[in-house]
Amino acid sequence: MPQPNVTTTTTTLGDLSLSEHLFTMPLVWDTPTDSRTIDVFARVITRPGGEELPYLVFLQGGPGCEAPRPSFAPRQPNWLDSALAHYRVVMLDQRGTGRSTPVSDDDLAMGQDALVEHLTHLRADSIVRDCEAVREFLGVEQWTVLGQSFGGFTTLHYLSRYASSLREVLITGGLSAVGRHVDDVYSLCYEKTRFISEQYYRRFPEDRNRMRALVDHAREGRIELPNGEIVSEMRLRSIGHRLGANDGWQLIHGLLDHDHRSNAFRHDLAALMPFTGRNPLYYVIHESSYADGCVTNWSAERTFPDDFREDVTLLTGEHVFREWLDTVPDFQPWKGVAEKIAQVEWPTLYDKHAISASGVHGAASVYVNDLFVPLEFSLETAKLLPSVELHVTSEHEHNGLRASGGAVLAQLIELAHGRAVR
Repeated sequence: MPQPNVTTTTTTLGDLSLSEHLFTMPLVWDTPTDSRTIDVFARVITRPGGEELPYLVFLQGGPGCEAPRPSFAPRQPNWLDSALAHYRVVMLDQRGTGRSTPVSDDDLAMGQDALVEHLTHLRADSIVRDCEAVREFLGVEQWTVLGQSFGGFTTLHYLSRYASSLREVLITGGLSAVGRHVDDVYSLCYEKTRFISEQYYRRFPEDRNRMRALVDHAREGRIELPNGEIVSEMRLRSIGHRLGANDGWQLIHGLLDHDHRSNAFRHDLAALMPFTGRNPLYYVIHESSYADGCVTNWSAERTFPDDFREDVTLLTGEHVFREWLDTVPDFQPWKGVAEKIAQVEWPTLYDKHAISASGVHGAASVYVNDLFVPLEFSLETAKLLPSVELHVTSEHEHNGLRASGGAVLAQLIELAHGRAVR
């Protein structure tokens, strides 16, 4: 692998030492005739006395979201101390996010076809190649990967291609379906959102009529966000995405307690939206994260169940809809790009035989009620990883890594290191 150009700076943050590396990487790996490059940013965080600890690279959820920024008081991310007790932590901004040549509205100027082609190089396979270049630069033969959600998907590709580079894997809510069609995933995710919607209404039965009334208002064009978006029915129902987090039910119940004409409602609704213009990549290539060798073709829209059409109070989760290209101002400029991305023939990401033969040990948290990475497929994938210990729990939702304040990660580290979980 060719060595990338690197610019390095060092600084401190409270008791932490930060080494910040900006790499110049090929946009297209394994094509020497393609001279295009991008920046890839990685921040190495070390605690005093931890200078000789092994490395752990954190792969963020998404796709399309940068790594969390560390802070000192309070310590953020809140699981960082659990990690720093055992590792030096590498926070990687995955290509297209943060300081790694972020995708923005300005990129629309390159033209639809050129931008679509550019976006095809921002998936898990290219992210793993970037990781390998960072690992080699740091001069270590093996490191540990912590993959949250989409970061876990990326870890599965890592196991498919470069398992010998992995000392161990820690996965939280990220054991994706392997060898399954994207339609299988979204269909099962609808089953999960149906179940959790009904759970929510059992807790707050009065909210069902409130939601029904809000859908009527949305159909009449009477719900407007502060940015001028006239909220569609399906955009409104996407607040169900929040039920995938530990405190999501509280946020939704608080929203439905407000008058839809109030500023409080409009601003709170905008804050609950799962897909926004801040990270257009999250919306535009989201379905590709489940595409293990197929065309997505608006899978979530195509697999929309009949009972969801009939019962407008059933909420949706991390499902993207084509209609938002017309109704959401932030997405309208991306319409042509998103339509073409939906027709891309995505290459296969996972190799079952390589994953099974990898022998890499570690631990994975599987959340029983996970809205986004269904339990059934996670357990199916776990069978390919007999050396990875499972922590199956209903204590947390999909955001257990953050919501537990480091407890989930501490449990995984103990499992991976062969110690009993207290």
